[in-house]
Amino acid sequence: MAESFHKPNAIIFGGLNTYSRALAALLVPLDGKPLVSNLRIVDKFSVAPPTTYIGAEFPKILAQPQVEYRQVNLTVASAVASSFDPPDGVTPYDYVFDFTGEVRHDRTEMIQINSTCNVARMIGLEAAKRKVKAYARVQHPFYETSSSNKASHDEKEDAKPVGTLGIWWHETLRILATIEDLNLIVLRIGFAYGPYTNYGIIASGITVGSVYGYLKKPMKSVWSPGKNPNNTIHIDDVAGALWACAEWMAPLGRKAANSLAGEEIIFHNEKKKVKEVEGMPAYNTKLIAPLFNLVDESNSTLLSIGQVVTSFFGTTFEFFNLVESTVLKLADDSVEDINEAHVSGWVDMIQTSHPPIPNTPLSAYMDKYALDKHTVAFNSNKIKEVVGYHLKKPHFNHETVKEMVDKWKDEGSWPNLD
Repeated sequence: MAESFHKPNAIIFGGLNTYSRALAALLVPLDGKPLVSNLRIVDKFSVAPPTTYIGAEFPKILAQPQVEYRQVNLTVASAVASSFDPPDGVTPYDYVFDFTGEVRHDRTEMIQINSTCNVARMIGLEAAKRKVKAYARVQHPFYETSSSNKASHDEKEDAKPVGTLGIWWHETLRILATIEDLNLIVLRIGFAYGPYTNYGIIASGITVGSVYGYLKKPMKSVWSPGKNPNNTIHIDDVAGALWACAEWMAPLGRKAANSLAGEEIIFHNEKKKVKEVEGMPAYNTKLIAPLFNLVDESNSTLLSIGQVVTSFFGTTFEFFNLVESTVLKLADDSVEDINEAHVSGWVDMIQTSHPPIPNTPLSAYMDKYALDKHTVAFNSNKIKEVVGYHLKKPHFNHETVKEMVDKWKDEGSWPNLD
């Protein structure tokens, strides 16, 4: 009883369609001792029945006595506030893990402001009011870093947010940084992947790579020579690092954490927006928050990811020639042209599977963002040195790809063509 008494209580907000399920699996594992006394998970989706893909293992986690799931509209302030009220007999929540935010690139600026900035601000304000010991915010790699190999790529590098989505996700960090009593930590991750993760360009690339293996054709890209960094990270490390950051922050508080790991969150927006968006700080306000990068040791590039994936499925990763790539880059309908072959191939794989696959959360369709060129290179030395976090899955390789495919096969989401 004494051991359980001293364990913290935690809330996870959002991310059911991205990476929060991996954190829940770490905090309340199916085999092993839980790290928390009570875990509440809050998101907009239903889990019974599920209205987003949640994988085969997550319902078992939800069934454990320490876990509570709440389907909540987080754009409503009163709903956010009530989410912090613990169950009867449970002490107030110690840790908040924030995965909230719109992750689709085709959403409007207003949706990004309402669903990303405003939601995180309300959660942050309430967390500060409730004096939570740690508030860990996940920051996706919606950035363009320097392509120079000489660049440090550490937390001090001024990475440029990409597109409307990137700008407002970045602005969210500035908004949170203004909340004086918020024990904020920002974890800025690479392209994440792992079991039961169908979100992101790595999962998409694995699905498409399998199609070209099935077709016995090379998988091609327009971005020759493919040396642009696409740094990766396993979801087990996203979860592990978040927990480590919360444990690090809890005894420190924001002021001490800023002195140890604070970085300036630089303005990357239109100045006129300051008057239009509630809670948005002035463009010339210097804002500091503890920030940690998190990527694995693969030093992944477009080329290396393509080679790992295609070799796993018995094919090769190549590039369109100059004429072909120029035409595809210029053509308005190039996204559809590129997708035509592998989407039809994936449908064929699903239909010929034994046993049949009646429904799968996986798609071989690659949207414009997935097909665009990305340059994401981060240095993770700081989290190792300051927090003391060590990677669980340091390399993106055949073993980690197999881990994902095997889990999908076991639950009936991946075609079995043997």
